[in-house]
Amino acid sequence: MLKGGAVRRATALVAGGALLLTGVALLVLPGPGLLLVLAGLLVLSREFPGVRRYVDPVRDRALRAADDSVASPLRLAASVLAGAGLLAAGVTWGLRPRLPFGGWATGSGLILSGLVLLGLLLWSLNRARQARRAPTPATPPSRVGSGSEDTEHAVHGRPPTGAPPGDV
Repeated sequence: MLKGGAVRRATALVAGGALLLTGVALLVLPGPGLLLVLAGLLVLSREFPGVRRYVDPVRDRALRAADDSVASPLRLAASVLAGAGLLAAGVTWGLRPRLPFGGWATGSGLILSGLVLLGLLLWSLNRARQARRAPTPATPPSRVGSGSEDTEHAVHGRPPTGAPPGDV
């Protein structure tokens, strides 16, 4: 009989291995391959310390790829269309068993891929929005004072108090 630690390690091996292998397959197929590779490595690294050294490089690449996927409206639109296409293909394959590999086994896999893609796309978009909203480090004022003179200068076009003549 297996003890609790052995069961936990076996579960981590099966779940992490499945995520890792699915992610590797999705590196060449449509889907979020790097994020699933990262998820698999994270699951495996909890029970197998030797895997930890691979987590940070894959995390950096996966997060960079997630940010790139929503970096421009064109990429965002293409990703949404890809997700919608996967959903449509899944329904088509499910309803048309005469297609190659037709049936709901293939169709449900395509639908699941489309849902995962759209879910991760929403996550990436939310992450990018939060990064834009994050406060930027304050730059020290170039002049001594409360800053109201600089604001008045910017709003009303008047030179700040104590500025040399002609400084507008």
